Amino acid sequence: MLRLGRAACLSRRGFRTYPCAAVEVKNEPILDFKPGSSERDALQKALKELKGKTEEIPCVIGDEHVWTKEIRYQLSPYNHSHKLAKFCYADKDLLNKAINACMAARKEWDLKPIQDRAQIFFKAADMISGPRRAEVLAKTMIGQGKTVIQAEIDAAPELIDFFRFNAKHAIELQDQQPLSIQPSTNTMLYRGLEGFVAAVSPFNFTAIGGNLAGAPALMGNVVLWKPSDTAMSASYVVYKILREAGLPPNIIQFVPAEGPVFGDTVTAAEHLAGINFTGSVATFKRLWRQVAENLDQYRNFPRVAGECGGKNFHFVHKSADVRSVVTGTIRSAFEYSGQKCSACSRMYVPDSLWPQIKEQMLDLHKQLKLGDPVEDFNTFLSAVIDDKSFARIKKWLDHAQSSPNLTVVAGGKCDDKVGYFVEPTIIETKDPRDSIMKEEIFGPVLTVYVYPENQYKEVLQMIDSTSPFALTGAVFAQDKNVIAEASKVLRNAAGNFYINDKSTGSVVAQQPFGGTRASGTNDKPGGPHYVLRWTSPQVVKETHVPLTEWRYPYMV
Repeated sequence: MLRLGRAACLSRRGFRTYPCAAVEVKNEPILDFKPGSSERDALQKALKELKGKTEEIPCVIGDEHVWTKEIRYQLSPYNHSHKLAKFCYADKDLLNKAINACMAARKEWDLKPIQDRAQIFFKAADMISGPRRAEVLAKTMIGQGKTVIQAEIDAAPELIDFFRFNAKHAIELQDQQPLSIQPSTNTMLYRGLEGFVAAVSPFNFTAIGGNLAGAPALMGNVVLWKPSDTAMSASYVVYKILREAGLPPNIIQFVPAEGPVFGDTVTAAEHLAGINFTGSVATFKRLWRQVAENLDQYRNFPRVAGECGGKNFHFVHKSADVRSVVTGTIRSAFEYSGQKCSACSRMYVPDSLWPQIKEQMLDLHKQLKLGDPVEDFNTFLSAVIDDKSFARIKKWLDHAQSSPNLTVVAGGKCDDKVGYFVEPTIIETKDPRDSIMKEEIFGPVLTVYVYPENQYKEVLQMIDSTSPFALTGAVFAQDKNVIAEASKVLRNAAGNFYINDKSTGSVVAQQPFGGTRASGTNDKPGGPHYVLRWTSPQVVKETHVPLTEWRYPYMV
C-alpha cells in the first residue's frame, strides 16, 4: 500500500540534502477470515502452535537479553490456567542502564536521514501485513482475549497504518519549510528531542503499544518502552519485528517493569525528554506531578502526552433511525467486552423510542456469544483482561443490583472460575447523575437514561457536564437542526464526535484519535500533526551576501 516517487529538492548550502519523495499510502484492508480462506487457515495454524505453550520474554537492552529475579506471567484472560508468557521486571538499575544505552545511541540515530528511518517502519508494516500477520493476531487473541475481527482491526490494519502513515507524514514534514527571501535561505530542521522518551502502553490495543514507542523513534528519538503486563506477548513480537526490519539496537529498549518503579526512575532522570502514555487518569496524573516536581533537574521541559479513556455517550433524538441506534450501540458497548477507550457506556434515549430500542437491543443481546475466541470463531465477546478488571466490574454490577435507581435489563452476571467472564449488561437508570453515568467502568456495561423526548436540550447540557471525560460521543438524529444544535452544545464533550454512527472504530488517517478534559492531551495519533509532537525543530538562516554596513538608512 506504499508508493514512493522521486522529485527534485531545493539544495540548502551547508546542509545535507535529501531526495524528496511523494508518498502515497492507503489504509490496510481488513481481512474477512471466512471459512476456507488462506488468512483463516494461517491464523488457525498460528493459534494451534501457541496452545498450552509459555513464551519466555526477557528485558532487552540493546542486543542484550536480561533476566531479573522478579518473574511475572501473562495469563490468557479466557483461560487463566494458561500462562502464555513468562517475563521479568526491570529494576531501577536496569532501567538506568537502558537510559544510558539509549543516550549513547541518540545522536547518531537523530542524524540519520528521515527517509532511512522511515524505510524501517515501511518494512515492518509490510512484514505485519504479510508473513507475520497470523503470529501477531494469534498472540493478541490469546493474550488479550480478542475475537478474530477485533484482533485483526487492531494488530494488523491499525498497527500497519500507524507505521505507514507516520512514516509518510515524517517524510512530508521535511517539505514544510519557512519562507526564504534573498539574499538568505531559511531551513527548518526537524530534530528529535534532546533526551529519551518513556513510552507506557496499555493492554487493549497492540497497535497503541507499537505507536507509542514507534512514532517517537521514527522522528529520531530513543525510547524506553514499558509494555503492559497483560499484552506482553503481542508487544514483544511487535518489538522483534521492528528490530528485524532494521531498527538498530538501543533505539527502543524493551523494559517490562512495575509501574511505580518505571515512573519513579524515568521522571528522576536528567535526560527525560518526553512521556508517551496511554492508561489510567490516576497514573497519568502521578507521572505529570513527578515531572513537575523534578523540573529543575531536567535539561529541557519534557513533552507529556497522554490518553486516559472516557465515559463515552450515545445521544438519541426522537428523529433517529432506530435500527442504526440499536446495532451501533450493541457494537460500541460490547465489542471487546467494552474494553476500548471509546466504548459507549452511557446512552440517552427519548421515552417515545425506548420501547422499540429496548426490544431490539434485547433481541440482539440474546444472540451475543460470550466465550473462548480461539476455539469458537463465532464468539462475539470474550473475558475481560484480568482479575483486577473483573473485580472492578463486579463491584459495578453489585451496585446495579442494590441501587433503587438502577434496573438490570439484561446480563448482570459474571464468573471467574475458568476465565474472567462478564456478561454484556444493559442497565436502566432513573438518575442521570448516578455514579455509573459518571465514572469509567472499562467493561461490557451500558447504562441507559430514558428522558422525556421534548427535554432533549436539557439532556444535551447534562451530557456535557455529567462526566469529567471528553473522548468520544455520538448523536443519532435525522433532524439536521438538532444535529447542528447538539454539535454546538457538545463541542467540548468529545475529541472524536460521531453523527449517526457508533462512538468506536476510528481509523488511522481518517479519524485521528484523542480527547480532552480527563481523557488526555488530545495529540491525535493517526493524524498528520502527531509526528511533530516528537520533534524539536531548529530554524537555520544562511545569508549568502556578506553584511558590510553597520549603519541603517535612517542614520545620517
